[in-house]
Amino acid sequence: MGRPRTNDETVKERLVACATEMLATHPQDSVTLRALATAAGTSTTAVYSLFGGKDGLIAAVRDRAVAGLFQDLSAVPASGDPLADIYALAVAYRRWGCAHRHLYTVLFGGVQSFEPTGPVGGRDPIGPLLAAIERGVTGAVLAGEVTSIALSLWVTLHGLVTLELAGAFDAPTAEAAFRPTIQAALRGWATPAVFRSLRPAEPAP
Repeated sequence: MGRPRTNDETVKERLVACATEMLATHPQDSVTLRALATAAGTSTTAVYSLFGGKDGLIAAVRDRAVAGLFQDLSAVPASGDPLADIYALAVAYRRWGCAHRHLYTVLFGGVQSFEPTGPVGGRDPIGPLLAAIERGVTGAVLAGEVTSIALSLWVTLHGLVTLELAGAFDAPTAEAAFRPTIQAALRGWATPAVFRSLRPAEPAP
């Protein structure tokens, strides 16, 4: 009987899936190569064969997260309304995070020491947001420097999604808080004329 294969796509996928879950729920230093191989039902030899070692496997998990988020954000169509586009991108970001919570946690959740952004194979997951903000600044809809606006909006968005994934509030509360919070952040960067049009309606007396 021949030796079992340790470098096929099935084993590779299983290793990435197991590493994603373990890295999302444990500090990186505690996730050993042997533990990863055991969880995936394979050997440490397979990790070296497929990824070159633990660091390569961790990089594959991060690359998958970056590629997945980039794909979903890039699928949001651009329109003539940069503010609507930014809000749509925020919705897509939240949807991806909730659908891929372990990948989100590995990439953004603070358990790991990974950079929160950065291109992988030319794909920057925050690129679509930066492009929409740049359109807003160019069109005199937003006032400020593109990177500063992006950082402010991302901090707000990241906080909302991270708290939701952590169970800080239930789904209805998260849903109710999302739109007004993102819109308030956008109003803070809007030009005066746009700000007046975006102000929430005054309550009836």
